[in-house]
Amino acid sequence: MAISHCLPLGRRITSILLALIGALAINTAVYAQSSLSVATQHFTLNIERVAHGLNHPWSLAFLPDGRYLVSQRSGELVLIDQQGNQQPLTGMPNVSTQGQGGLLDITLHPSFGQAGGQNDWIYFTWSKPEGNQSRTALSRAKWQGDSIGAVEHLFEQDRASAPGRHYGSRLAWLEDGTLLMSIGDRGRDPSRAQARDDHAGSTLRLTDTGGVPDDNPFIDDPNTLDEIYTLGNRNIQGLTVLSNGEAWATEHGPRTGDELNQLLAGENYGWPRVSRGNDYTTNQPIGKDSLPGMRDPVHVFQGRFAPSGLTQVMSDIFPEWQGHLLAGGLASQQLVRLVLAETGQDTSYDNSDTTAKNTEIIGREVVLSGELGRLRDIRQAPDGALYLLTDAPQGSLHRLNRQQP
Repeated sequence: MAISHCLPLGRRITSILLALIGALAINTAVYAQSSLSVATQHFTLNIERVAHGLNHPWSLAFLPDGRYLVSQRSGELVLIDQQGNQQPLTGMPNVSTQGQGGLLDITLHPSFGQAGGQNDWIYFTWSKPEGNQSRTALSRAKWQGDSIGAVEHLFEQDRASAPGRHYGSRLAWLEDGTLLMSIGDRGRDPSRAQARDDHAGSTLRLTDTGGVPDDNPFIDDPNTLDEIYTLGNRNIQGLTVLSNGEAWATEHGPRTGDELNQLLAGENYGWPRVSRGNDYTTNQPIGKDSLPGMRDPVHVFQGRFAPSGLTQVMSDIFPEWQGHLLAGGLASQQLVRLVLAETGQDTSYDNSDTTAKNTEIIGREVVLSGELGRLRDIRQAPDGALYLLTDAPQGSLHRLNRQQP
């Protein structure tokens, strides 16, 4: 914003105020729209705002009756109906809201709504305060129709630390009923991601009660914590399990170098010894592009993408996108569609009984770029529609459908 100092004082003040009002209008315009249409390579998307006024929403879950649960970083779990009416739920723990902390990911038990409600559990991650420090924790509470029951604390990372960033905190269920949970490197000491006696900078694999599955990759390694599934992960904030059972994640690099990875049991993804990003202060490369025994990313996002939220499209509403990934971006304000293709068998990184197929990105489309603001989460609903959460003090929940001709 440039205001000429040659103007009289009164006019300068008026010009500054008008410029500020204009900037505010531009900044809030994307949040004021109740619907818009966006043309893609294959069809036109109709984007409808379902709910507005959410306080930095972080994650979304779909209840069987068509209502939504949304976590807010400020610590509230909000129940939203189809008309957008919001009801904050009581009984959540006190969270640390320092920096990037708060109430984070949520997911329902895979058997939610079955067997008379026996497994009607809501799982959530949060930054647990401990003095001036905090740690990533996992808890659950029983759903009681319009409220939650007593909270059960299932797991917390092995050490609290400062500052309040890089909690990771995405959750995803594997086909065998175990739960993947990401934990970031916590930001101050990146080398923690290579420490096998530290949960920071890893993904964990847990049972539905927070225990350790007896076939975890490091269960017989006395030098590695039993919960660890992968290590060398800087800060995973997009995590999904594909229809074929594969786990995929999007991960924040430092200054650029954001990654898409297939998560394989026992693998090391390199951070900070391997990175495609640069130091924030010097803008010089961090680590090597690749090292033996460390898995290279399948895809590196362009520029400062800042990934958060990842899902696979399996909806009949979008047949042209079947099997594709949708990745949300914060700083970039982008929704990117990625097309995966297998290129053959790969055993070069095999540290256990797991083998992987080489996979590459053969197609990429920027579906959204700034229309909605910072994108925190992307999910496919049971009815096939896609849903987005925008990260803002007045964040929104949006439904994406195919526009009919």
